[in-house]
Amino acid sequence: MVKIIDFFKNETVFSISLILAVISCFFAKPSIDYINWDTIILLLVIMIVVEILKNLAIFEVLVRKLLTKIASARGLVFVLVFTCFFSSIFITNDVSLIIFVPFSILALKKVNRLDLAIITVSLQTIAANVGCMVLPIGAPHNIVMYTVSHIPFESFFMILFPYILVSLVFLIVILLFVPNEKIILPKFNKIEFKTENFIKRVLMGVDYFLLLTFIALFILIGNLENIPFFNALFSKWILGNEVLWGVLSSQVISNVPAAMLLSGFSSNYEAIIVGINIGGFGTLIASMANLISYKIFAREFRDLKIRYLAIFSVLNIILLIVLLIANILIN
Repeated sequence: MVKIIDFFKNETVFSISLILAVISCFFAKPSIDYINWDTIILLLVIMIVVEILKNLAIFEVLVRKLLTKIASARGLVFVLVFTCFFSSIFITNDVSLIIFVPFSILALKKVNRLDLAIITVSLQTIAANVGCMVLPIGAPHNIVMYTVSHIPFESFFMILFPYILVSLVFLIVILLFVPNEKIILPKFNKIEFKTENFIKRVLMGVDYFLLLTFIALFILIGNLENIPFFNALFSKWILGNEVLWGVLSSQVISNVPAAMLLSGFSSNYEAIIVGINIGGFGTLIASMANLISYKIFAREFRDLKIRYLAIFSVLNIILLIVLLIANILIN
């Protein structure tokens, strides 16, 4: 019993996702077709590549070069956060966080500023979710909507531009509260490349429970879409309230399946695009990217999971409220 409780504490998100998926199976017939295997395989490949880079000390080399060019803690956090913003435009928010959250934690360790880890990773996650709005290829939910809506490339950007602008201002304001203290560079030891058990170390470093969490969520979402009660509810209330439903559904099932769900009930694609993008802020599950950065952080700092969730949630909820107000003013 103690082992089960410890496992639940260490893998809380996976445990909850699995329980909900199992419960939903009593109300709808599950199908393996609900699982987006392309996403699962892509995440696995990316995590393996990141582990290879870490074990080859590539991150170590890059971190050392970065630290020699930055003088303050605020400057370091600023660079780490906006690296996620710009990279997510081209390589998606999920990939950006898988690569740069471990990189950032390593950088903060080097300058003995792990006290900034929570705010850094929280802001990196927000930045990645903002950056992915710039191009339709920046996130899976936007790829879905771009394909379904046939909205021109430049028009897609203009729909989300006001929300990108507001979010960037929010990020900069929060970054101003990061201490502008000088960082002290450590004395770097010679980098040693360990070749023994290389493949075992790479494979052991992959977070397989993150992949299982995604699989459980895909099954849960697929089941929910096929439960008559939820189907009737969506049919009745979505039309005319696409932005609100985009936000609300994203908080519960994340914005990728929310995009697929809402586009099946309404052709007001512009409103859906706005709803699912600003809906990516809020709860931990609102965007798969949120879940990815949390899992990486929790694996490094098990004792800080609750504190991270609290700060992450406060920042995200504040930004979500600001963006909802912006939407009201725009319309």
